[in-house]
Amino acid sequence: MINSVALNGRLTRDVDLRYTTSGIAVGQFTLAVDRRFKSKSGNRETDFISCQIWRKSAENLANYAHKGSLIGIEGRIQTRTYDNKQGEKIYVTEVIADNFSLLEPKPVKRADSSGSSNNQNAQSTTSQPSGKDGKPIDVNDDDLPF
Repeated sequence: MINSVALNGRLTRDVDLRYTTSGIAVGQFTLAVDRRFKSKSGNRETDFISCQIWRKSAENLANYAHKGSLIGIEGRIQTRTYDNKQGEKIYVTEVIADNFSLLEPKPVKRADSSGSSNNQNAQSTTSQPSGKDGKPIDVNDDDLPF
């Protein structure tokens, strides 16, 4: 049997990193994945996929990826059930990620107010979006849809 999933998308929030009672790290996150086609209205639809990642990979993902980060994951689909407080059976389908890849370059640190550049060239390019005039656009995290 084959149960294999590969997804590219953006984190909708920071990874929720927790530890089991035996000390094993588990990270839960939601990945926003755009569909390849547009709807009848001309808009591209997005699926929000629940995911889990375990052990050292969970800790690394939580440390290096944050809300809005573009990542790729490989893993498998898993289903489970549980009874909620009202006694209803709840069915959950999620992706269990075996590994991940960061798909955007690490942002370059800029010079601080004291003039130091943290051992990096202050003239180096960054991955900021730019307008038609080539100047960077000021984008706030609150402006992002995820």
